[in-house]
Amino acid sequence: MSKHRSGFAARSLIALAVASAFPLHAAMATEAEASAQPAAADGQEGGGAPFAANKDQLETVIVTAQRRAENIKDVPMSIATLKGDKLDVLTSGAADIRFLAGRSPSVNVESDYGRTFPRFYIRGLGNTDFDLNASQPVGYVMDDVVQENAMLKGFPVFDVEQVEVLRGPQGTLFGRNSPAGVIKFDSAKPVFKTEGYLQLGLGNYSAKTAEGVFNIPVSDTVALRFSGTSQHRGDRVHNTNPNPNTATQDFEGYADNAFRLQALVRPNKDFDALFNYHERNYHGTATLFRANIIQKGTNNLVPGFDYDSYPTDGVNYQRLENKGGNIRLKYNLNDITLHSITGYETLKFNSRADVDGGYGAVFAPPSGPGYIPFPVETADLLPNHKQFSQEFRAESNYSGPLQWIGGLYFFDENIQIDSISFNSFAPGNPQNIPYAIQYQKTKSWAAFGSLNYTVSDKLKVRGGLRYTNDKKDFTASRVDYPTGSTTLTTATHDLHSDSNNLSWDLSGTYELDKNTNLFARAATGYRAPSMQGRLNGLGDLPSQANAEKALSFEAGVKQDLFDKRARLSASIFRYRVKDKQLTAGSGNVNMNQLINAEKVIGQGVELDLQANLGYGFSGTVGYSYNDTEIKDPNLFVQYCGNVTNNAASGCTPTNPAGPFAGTSRINGNPLPRAPKNQFNFTLKYSTEIGNGEFYAYTDWTYRSSYNFFLYEAPEYKAKPLTEGGVRAGYKWGDGKYEVAAYGRNITDKRVIIGAIDFDNLTGMLNEPRTYGATFKYNF
Repeated sequence: MSKHRSGFAARSLIALAVASAFPLHAAMATEAEASAQPAAADGQEGGGAPFAANKDQLETVIVTAQRRAENIKDVPMSIATLKGDKLDVLTSGAADIRFLAGRSPSVNVESDYGRTFPRFYIRGLGNTDFDLNASQPVGYVMDDVVQENAMLKGFPVFDVEQVEVLRGPQGTLFGRNSPAGVIKFDSAKPVFKTEGYLQLGLGNYSAKTAEGVFNIPVSDTVALRFSGTSQHRGDRVHNTNPNPNTATQDFEGYADNAFRLQALVRPNKDFDALFNYHERNYHGTATLFRANIIQKGTNNLVPGFDYDSYPTDGVNYQRLENKGGNIRLKYNLNDITLHSITGYETLKFNSRADVDGGYGAVFAPPSGPGYIPFPVETADLLPNHKQFSQEFRAESNYSGPLQWIGGLYFFDENIQIDSISFNSFAPGNPQNIPYAIQYQKTKSWAAFGSLNYTVSDKLKVRGGLRYTNDKKDFTASRVDYPTGSTTLTTATHDLHSDSNNLSWDLSGTYELDKNTNLFARAATGYRAPSMQGRLNGLGDLPSQANAEKALSFEAGVKQDLFDKRARLSASIFRYRVKDKQLTAGSGNVNMNQLINAEKVIGQGVELDLQANLGYGFSGTVGYSYNDTEIKDPNLFVQYCGNVTNNAASGCTPTNPAGPFAGTSRINGNPLPRAPKNQFNFTLKYSTEIGNGEFYAYTDWTYRSSYNFFLYEAPEYKAKPLTEGGVRAGYKWGDGKYEVAAYGRNITDKRVIIGAIDFDNLTGMLNEPRTYGATFKYNF
């Protein structure tokens, strides 16, 4: 087969794939591809294009995944971005960071704390730990600063330039606690012109939102940018407990306010100083844990379940205050560019909820709904948190085949966690005397370097190393009464870890033709040792998990199609994680236990496709398949504790029994919260009407089922979930004004997305349908 005929065949197969994904445009794509053959025969590379106008080409996507600004096509890893219209649509109605779930292949985000404490998963790797010092294998970087504590990761999304999802280990350039990947947020930076916007919104459940940006050049060398958001929603669930006592009466409302102030100082073309200060103040209700809403033996809601009611005898609230800042300095010295990134974060957090999910107990009637074996009303507090980080980095800035990056990194964190409980049966729900306190101090430093070498016009290779040293000092205390005594006693336990790791990566990009790059990558990642000490009694001991280490291989293709009117990225991968850190429930008390699995194996496929379809249509398709498996024949965990309290209201575990009563072996199980299949789809239509532009946008995401916990039980297996959103609007006055209407979860699909397994068949639900309208003024 000749070169021209083989090229035509490959393009035809791609055209068929695009046409099947976007049937609306199938006829045009096929007709245009057929017209390309004569042009190819004339010796023109690639032949004729299926689309004609250059104005419809996709914009070049620039990313900083490798700490340099690069075309996404040239980065040898599986990477996706979110920005612009798509980001605006997905955050409609003041959606929190969980909007990312399923919107990029292999990504899941969930929370047991609502709008705070998001837990991220990439390629099935995540952490279900609900303790306030829980580490995650997905790194979260906001404005070049790692946000380590989970409470820092829920900062509202506004005035964001771009979101980058880096799949696979990022142990060389981003370091510790990123063996699954990194999610990277970059705020819009100050510019030297006056601009901004104000957006106001109203929605159901008395939702009110305001978001604004004001950018102003103070002088030729200084520019300021202020951006902020205020998000409010009314309560939508009512307490139907017949004996309310002092319990909270209405739930699920919130007020979430945040702002960011940036100053860019650029005295000359060689030096930049960017100062960033930000705050967040959130108060609302904690996640509702709803007792006995799961139908035994299934994952269905019980008959007659009412979303709008929640009978409880507990107090429910959640408060978070976050303040932080960073200074980013950049200095060009002809052939070398120097960077300094200094970051500081502090926060306070207090979350209280009725974890038993009902009122009363079997020994203190009336009680319900269903069987309530004992009351559990608790609060977790983070009264003291401080994080400091410093990075110095140098990179080459000259022409030539060899380019390099080298740097040093330092991280220091101090945390205090208080875990307390309350007496739901006493007037005023007073605090119980027994309580637990944890103190954690972490220090880490690293040295890293990376080399890029252009072997030829077609082949480029990269490699990097990072040495990390981690030290952690941990103290867990329990203040309680010994059995039979009226004298308070404190039991204190200390843990210490000192670990070292050498991470590396090796990758390459081969240019098959001017539109197609092939890439391959091998990389390692590392998660530092973890510790937990939510002690429930004087005899309890804290738990510790050793460091986990990941090794990953991936290969793929990145291709521009149809005269750059479409872009395809596809990859396959396989990884192995040794000493995988897992979080097991304690069976019948509200505690976590950290364990290590011998190893976890994962493999899968990822596909991203974007296209301008013509006639005013554009769209995206994403798909991922993730197959994960725990490999440890000796590992077992305790299953749902309520089986021992009342079998009729307990779960029905299906794994082989462990060596002790109430345990299950988990060898061969998939990782929790790791859906095997995920699919996302967007379609946008825009057209000129009058003196403005009308647009309509719809987005859909699907994920298959997954286990809530390490063991398997039908009650604790999430149903498949499909959710969709719409947004339609009109812009006029050269884009100065915009009105829009939106809807999220428009089919009002309601399923159980999480559970509490130590007490009874308690579940948590996804967000219901929301809708509203916005007005935006740009200047």
